[in-house]
Amino acid sequence: MNQQIILLLLLILGQITISLFFAFLKFVSKRAPSYFVNKPKSTSGSVSPCGSPAAPAPPQTPLSSAMLRLQVLSGHLRPGPPGPLADRARLRSSVCGAAVQDRPEDVVIVHGRRTAIGRAKRGRFKDTTPDELLSSVMKAVLSDVKLNPHKLGDVCVGNVLQPGAGALVARVAHFLSGFPEEVPVFTVNRQCSSGLQALLNIAGAIRSGTIDLGLACGVESMSLRSMTNPGDLSSRVTEVDQARACLIPMGITSENVAEKFGISREKQDAFAVSSHQKAARAQTLGLFKQEIVPVQTRMVDGSGAEVEVMVSEDEGVRPGTSMEGLSRLRPAFSPDGSTTAGNSSQVSDGAAAVLLGRRSAVEALGLGVLGVLRGSAVVGVPPDLMGIGPAVAIPAALERAGLTIDDIDVFEINEAFASQAVYCVEKLGIPQHKVNPNGGAIALGHPLGCTGARQVVTLLHELRRRNKRAFGVVSMCIGTGMGAAAVFEFPGP
Repeated sequence: MNQQIILLLLLILGQITISLFFAFLKFVSKRAPSYFVNKPKSTSGSVSPCGSPAAPAPPQTPLSSAMLRLQVLSGHLRPGPPGPLADRARLRSSVCGAAVQDRPEDVVIVHGRRTAIGRAKRGRFKDTTPDELLSSVMKAVLSDVKLNPHKLGDVCVGNVLQPGAGALVARVAHFLSGFPEEVPVFTVNRQCSSGLQALLNIAGAIRSGTIDLGLACGVESMSLRSMTNPGDLSSRVTEVDQARACLIPMGITSENVAEKFGISREKQDAFAVSSHQKAARAQTLGLFKQEIVPVQTRMVDGSGAEVEVMVSEDEGVRPGTSMEGLSRLRPAFSPDGSTTAGNSSQVSDGAAAVLLGRRSAVEALGLGVLGVLRGSAVVGVPPDLMGIGPAVAIPAALERAGLTIDDIDVFEINEAFASQAVYCVEKLGIPQHKVNPNGGAIALGHPLGCTGARQVVTLLHELRRRNKRAFGVVSMCIGTGMGAAAVFEFPGP
């Protein structure tokens, strides 16, 4: 009897001690000097509200981290059954770096497809109009999941080169796809991130409750439209340094990054060789087959005859690319520069589409979840160094998602130029094996308005092949000085 009383007293004393310790930690953490706090880095630009969780994660401190782990431990020490849901969620949060519980309001990706990427002006898409390219993926995505287009709340299409950001092209493609007139469509042009921005726009509408389901697309025909017309600009553009810098050719911004940050020609060429090797391996293994929609179209061949062709493979991949071969190429933008046609992205034609929705609506329709949007960011950087955009946008998006570089399994970083891609990877300390495991724009091509959506499709298919819960990032630089990034979770099989 005395032993039972003593044991009871010890348990009571232990509970009092733990409670007092927690109270002490809370008291100290509120008054902790600044050197205890890991303050989030400030970033220029805006952070998208589309990701989940809806609010930025609070900064983690050594004290708060210790308290979290003690709270989980104390749950196991308390008499009676522990609170499994709360404790498990807290433990998952501490291990993964983010609260990633499934929520009914999550923005989830259901499915995504893309066309093969054709070589502009020389490939089999050179005579195919962008509305036809776009229609092929719009139809395929909904057909694959057997979704009636009447269920869509909105459609957003990213495009850069068509007049009015392709507003007419998008609506025509909409009707060519058999979509009803009641479903609206709009377009967006945030240059190289237009396809990703289309997804973020649809995600924002879902998050706000305006729609339940939407289709985000990207399309570009660089065969039929060029980048030669800057539009109507004020004569004062030369009077403001940053405004004038917006007119700098993209190739020169690549040279600026290489020179300022010491990215050698050898490093750039090595990165380009790796991109082709990875893409060639992916093609050989058939890794792109699940994401590519074969497109039957017509083209004018070398003799001037119109012929029917089937396009089902990316055309820019060169398995035989070597350091020796690239070293023979002359600089493309500056006589003494290091940026060449071989270590730059290819001009291309292509389209991609991604179906997304609110988790509760998606589950109610019996649709699957391919991925979850966990956070995103768009930032501004100097226009003459526009290629550094991902180095700023990726940390901002990760902070939004409550994750770190180490938490990410795959980074899909657009290879506008090897110079800027190498800089961003080195600046952020990303392991090379995590970067574009199936090649990037240097090998595959960069159809401007399509690329962001294409990257999302490629990323989520790659994460699914890994057959486990994983995180991935899509990011790109943006002409005139910006960067964009989004963080996705593949929930696992």
